[in-house]
This record gives sequence, structure tokens and C-alpha cells, in this order.
Amino acid sequence: MYTLAVKRAFFANHYLIGGDWGHENQPHTHEYQWQVIISGTHLDKHGYVVDIVDIENAMETIIARFQNTTLNYHVEFADINPSLERFAKILWHELTEKITLPEGTSLQVKLWENTSCWAGFGP
Repeated sequence: MYTLAVKRAFFANHYLIGGDWGHENQPHTHEYQWQVIISGTHLDKHGYVVDIVDIENAMETIIARFQNTTLNYHVEFADINPSLERFAKILWHELTEKITLPEGTSLQVKLWENTSCWAGFGP
């Protein structure tokens, strides 16, 4: 199994709703680290699982929507808690809509909100 990962950092704001989480209930900023992990059993004629440039371009487009914004105000988070887990799932879905993966290839995302906490989504 071949595995390729691409990682990008960006800033976004949010505040948690639906519970008493102290300062997390107030607007605050995270420097998110978004890692895309693609695994596959075969390489293409160039020796790639996928073309890194395609992944980078798609990630940059998605990041541009969330960079320096408040997640709570995006339609994807309307009336729900903008948790790390939900954000990871949203990023996974958006990325899978922008790229075409070869058959037999899987995509996972990991999203860090600090140096010790991350959530993931994908098969």
C-alpha cells in the first residue's frame, strides 16, 4: 500500500454551542493543520498515487473559503456545534467533490486545532 500526505495550515474562528465549555463558548481562533492522506495499491505511469499538485490546488480552494472566517457563520454549521469532528468531515466531503481518485484509492483527513488534539474522517 502506498500512502501520500499533504498538509496545510490556516486560521479560522469558532465558538462552541449547546453546552458549557467555558472559554470555548466565546469566539476564539485556531491555527488549524489540515492533513490529507491518500492510500492506494497502484501507482500511475508517472509513479504517483495521485498528483500532489491537484491535491494542493483543491485544498487551497477549500481553505480560502474558511480562512480567517467564523465557522459558525458558514451554512454547513448552521445551528450545530462547529466541532473538530464535524469540520474534518466537511473538509473531506468538499475535497472529494473537487478531485478524482483512482479506483482502489482511499482518502482520509486529519484536522488539528492545536498541537495535541486532532479529529479525522474517511474510510
